[in-house]
Amino acid sequence: WLRQAVIDLALVSIEDLKSAPLLPTLQYQLGHDQSRTLDRLLPDSLEVPSGNRITLDYSPDQPPILAVRLQEMFSLHDTPRLADGRIPVTLHLLGPNFRPVQVTSDLRSFWTNTYTQVRKDLRNRYPKHAWPEDPWTATPESKGRPQRP
Repeated sequence: WLRQAVIDLALVSIEDLKSAPLLPTLQYQLGHDQSRTLDRLLPDSLEVPSGNRITLDYSPDQPPILAVRLQEMFSLHDTPRLADGRIPVTLHLLGPNFRPVQVTSDLRSFWTNTYTQVRKDLRNRYPKHAWPEDPWTATPESKGRPQRP
């Protein structure tokens, strides 16, 4: 399928190949049922506890990355996993300024071991944002407002 994609898209260099939209070609080659299975196993985005759908980053030679505001992950105990639980997502937990405050593939460990220090560091800097003592049961927030289930 890749050879045919190179021909169909008139790709002439490695740089062309790196920037080419290959997913539609692959989905066409797979057919409807296999394409749906691929979407289920490796989705474009994940729904986080706040209710938002966040796009995953599938960079070469890296596990999938989900860059998400920390407050949107309150109440989620374990790291999301893809491919029927075989692939953990690397979480880039973002502060209110949308900069990473923690990178982890073990959300449970973050809540248990690191969150207290992150909370301490950021709650004075961002007092309008929620920094609950218990992130396990806190209501997830999106854009500074609690989301109701």
